[in-house]
Amino acid sequence: MTNSDLLDRDNINTLDTRICEVTVYTDRALITRRGTVALTGNERELTIASLPTTLETESVRATGAGTVAVRLLGVRTETVFSSEPTGDRIAELTQQIQELETQKQAIEDKLTARKIQLKFVEGLSEKSVGFFSSSIAKQQIGLNETGELLNFLGTNYLKYVSAIAQHKRQQRELDKQIQALQQQLRQVQTPHSQQSINIIVAIEPSGSGNFELEVSYVVTRANWTPLYDLRVNTTNNQINLNYLAEVNQNTGEDWTGVALTLSTAKPGLGTLPPKIEPWFIDIFQPKPAKNAEMVIRRRQFAEPEMALAMMASSAPPAPEPIAAQTATATVSKAGGTVTFQVGGNTNIPSDGTPHKVTVFSENYPFKPEYIAVPRLVSFAYLQVIVTNPITGVTLLPGKANIFRDNTFVGILQLDNISPGEEFKLNLGIDEGLKIDRELVERQVEKKLIGNQRRTSYAYRLIVTNLQQVQVDLTLREQLPVSRNEQIKVRSTVTNPKIVAGEMGMLEWIMSLPPQAKQELYYQFVVEHSPELTVIGLDI
Repeated sequence: MTNSDLLDRDNINTLDTRICEVTVYTDRALITRRGTVALTGNERELTIASLPTTLETESVRATGAGTVAVRLLGVRTETVFSSEPTGDRIAELTQQIQELETQKQAIEDKLTARKIQLKFVEGLSEKSVGFFSSSIAKQQIGLNETGELLNFLGTNYLKYVSAIAQHKRQQRELDKQIQALQQQLRQVQTPHSQQSINIIVAIEPSGSGNFELEVSYVVTRANWTPLYDLRVNTTNNQINLNYLAEVNQNTGEDWTGVALTLSTAKPGLGTLPPKIEPWFIDIFQPKPAKNAEMVIRRRQFAEPEMALAMMASSAPPAPEPIAAQTATATVSKAGGTVTFQVGGNTNIPSDGTPHKVTVFSENYPFKPEYIAVPRLVSFAYLQVIVTNPITGVTLLPGKANIFRDNTFVGILQLDNISPGEEFKLNLGIDEGLKIDRELVERQVEKKLIGNQRRTSYAYRLIVTNLQQVQVDLTLREQLPVSRNEQIKVRSTVTNPKIVAGEMGMLEWIMSLPPQAKQELYYQFVVEHSPELTVIGLDI
């Protein structure tokens, strides 16, 4: 059944509808369309035509309301195959190509004329050289006449050369346009069968009146992913979490002026728990090796830097600018699902490119902590611990851009963070803490003890808090770990006293007041047979 057949029947009406609401999930979208029709009372079916093939037919639902009572008897879909009429388009492209060919011929005529003029100037120049040289020698022609001729030849030569180059550029541009139109013409001349879906709603109106039909359906090729901007303010120990969403859709229909909702629900996973299948193991059977291709992907991260400059002026000061406010979404919860109502005038075309919308922006307090590994770096790393409030929403996994006091410091991947859950952000080196590490002892005992050579090592560390606030620091050092039973490593002294952990880890946790210093000391002994050569003790 084609669209023309539907229109010819008296009891079928084709509605003009528009997309009003869109709910985007992580892998699909729910579309709501509405359209109003004036019923006479004889209609038996209402049709919404030419919907995209991304529509999932089993998801279609219909409802409605109006000034007349209407019974909805059922809803069904049908697939329509049609060939796009190409006669008008072929004629249009052919005419455009002919017009460009005419322009190209006119330019070729101008180019030929300019070449003739240039050839004349070149010939006149060659013939004039001998004549003027002889005439000047015989004093028959003065230098003024010679200069006028040279100016004439030079001016016209440049004039014609420039004109020829310009005409050639015009030719190349016209050739590109003609080739593009010819490519379009070949595509149009090749018949393509287009596929679309019609929704047909069976109705039984009680009389005449206006009726607004609403249909909803699910489409694929639509998704949204979280994107975060995390701006850390170390002055007031607050972090601004800007929750963005990248909406991407290539459904076949544009979303213009729609009320957009983003949902964390996952309808694609179904409602039943997954069925456990047998977990088989077997003996490895080697397969013939195949040539492998190495694919190198280069990612370029641009770190934009912007500078603002103010210029002094004697004019009266301008009024204080009003900062722009970012529209945010309304958040609602139902069970474990969170939805964000973004707004009622959102435009997202079906172009397959990401479009950003702001979900919300909130300030959260954080607790700063410092981590130091002096054996590797003489400065401490700042780490902040943020708690997602109990009253907050689940932060879905996504990429986060980290800013520290308005300076971009890096990108990280946030995991799923539930309300009430803590998460950590690493903000890089903080030069407000200075750490000096010095080897103060390396002594080999001259006497063998139990046929073992003993070498002792000792380090002193001085930690200085250069900041005006108290800081909490976790400092980690490391003892060597023996991989041979003939080599023994023992921790002998630690000050402040601690016990070495697994893999020789030493860890001090301390609080440093402003401008304070803390001295640490540790010593260890390495014992082995004098015949052995120990490697790895790079002190």
